[in-house]
Amino acid sequence: MLNRVILIGRLTKDPELRYTPSGVAVTQFTIAVDRPFTSQGGEREADFIPVVTWRQLAETCANYLRKGRLTAVEGRIQVRNYENNEGKRVYVTEVIADNVRFLESNREGGAGGGGQREETPFGGSGSGGGNTGRSNNFSRGNQNDPFSDDGKPIDISDDDLPF
Repeated sequence: MLNRVILIGRLTKDPELRYTPSGVAVTQFTIAVDRPFTSQGGEREADFIPVVTWRQLAETCANYLRKGRLTAVEGRIQVRNYENNEGKRVYVTEVIADNVRFLESNREGGAGGGGQREETPFGGSGSGGGNTGRSNNFSRGNQNDPFSDDGKPIDISDDDLPF
């Protein structure tokens, strides 16, 4: 059996970062994915697909993704349900992403940043069990340039090197 999805679309609004009671980061956002055809009126249509990311990937997405940014998402489809305040069963279908690629930077025409320069830390971000030993120093206070020289020595382990 296989449950795998790859989507490319634009964010409809900035990601929402929250933390579970146990302190695990979770981010939710929606991407608009164009349909490969036009309607009878000649207009393009899109699907609006909810995406959820967890842990470090969630924090990275919250720090670097913005409304309008072109993004690739890879993950699995999950259907969950709950009972709302009126006692009705509500079903939610969403993509649980384990890989998010930032396909353009702010300068290339994504969301407005008011002239503020913002770059992604790398072409994308992987998550899941494969990179739990990696340590990135992303923080909200230094989100404009994560590679700025703050005068401290850089701590890089052999696991972080691509060769």
